[in-house]
Amino acid sequence: MENTAQQPNPENILKIGSSFMACKTLLAAVNFQLFTKLAAHPDQSARALKSQLNLNCTDRHFFDFLDTLTGFGFLTRNGILDEALYSNSIDTEVFLDRNKPSYIGGILEMMNKRLYGFWGNLEEGLKTGTPQNEARNGVNIFEEIYKDPEILENFVNGMTGVQLGNFMTFAKKFDFSPYKTLTDAGGSAGYLSIMVAKENPHMTCTSFDLPPVEPIAKETIKNLRLGDRVKAESGNFFVDPIPASDIIVMGNILHDWNESEKLQLLQKAYDTLPEGGVFVAIENIIDDERKHNLFGMMMSLNMMIETTGGFDYTFIDFNKWANSVGFKSCEILPLAGPASAAIAYK
Repeated sequence: MENTAQQPNPENILKIGSSFMACKTLLAAVNFQLFTKLAAHPDQSARALKSQLNLNCTDRHFFDFLDTLTGFGFLTRNGILDEALYSNSIDTEVFLDRNKPSYIGGILEMMNKRLYGFWGNLEEGLKTGTPQNEARNGVNIFEEIYKDPEILENFVNGMTGVQLGNFMTFAKKFDFSPYKTLTDAGGSAGYLSIMVAKENPHMTCTSFDLPPVEPIAKETIKNLRLGDRVKAESGNFFVDPIPASDIIVMGNILHDWNESEKLQLLQKAYDTLPEGGVFVAIENIIDDERKHNLFGMMMSLNMMIETTGGFDYTFIDFNKWANSVGFKSCEILPLAGPASAAIAYK
């Protein structure tokens, strides 16, 4: 009689155990701007690309690098080895060409420069419960990031890259018709406000963040010619008043803080909003069964590495917190990939 029971298979163990290799292969390609160069000049040979990138590895190892990227679906290839010509795949052509507004490589650049190394200390983070980044010596991570212009630019680009698709989706899917004003608290480079204003001509938006970020947001707003309906203001949302508006959004903000601080921010948003106003948290909301949104759970582990007490959460968590500070009802709006908008109505 045939044994139909599932047989042990090491494939998934080996795939996940070696996934740091796949990750670093993609991050290296982004760091080399490989996809940007191929967007400008597709159908290039390996030797031509190797020369452009000024790499000194052997031809064989560079073939391995490009063919691995091809196998993962990041490149297309016609021919093989010396005869091969490489181009971008559809996805990398759209999302990893620095010269396109759809570029999301900022988050990958930040992962390469910062998070990849910090995640090597995951065991230490689990043992100690303490941050494993620039804050390992007890300093405030945001103070450290914001005082160094190069790290700040890398961080802002990363936040833009990881959230841009979510912002575009939210700007199109959420019903803005009953509202006129929006404040993005922790607005970074200002892209959420810009996307909402572009898709909803009746909306006026404010991007609100710490003083070092204000010039970055103002430059973005100026470049996209939306200064008539989008502005940037600076302040600390724990200390200073959040600019009053019909809608207050926090994108990848709540997960930075412990539960008490999350409640403090929710309460502050509630107190600022008018009756009928809306609070929105755009994050990688973990599914209530905690089985499917693995990216959200890994981002929660990332908060352990990056912050003191920060964590990602489920919609059940959000609903509980929102109700406790006085919001009448909540709903969840799926966005791009693993992200959602958790929405609370006053």
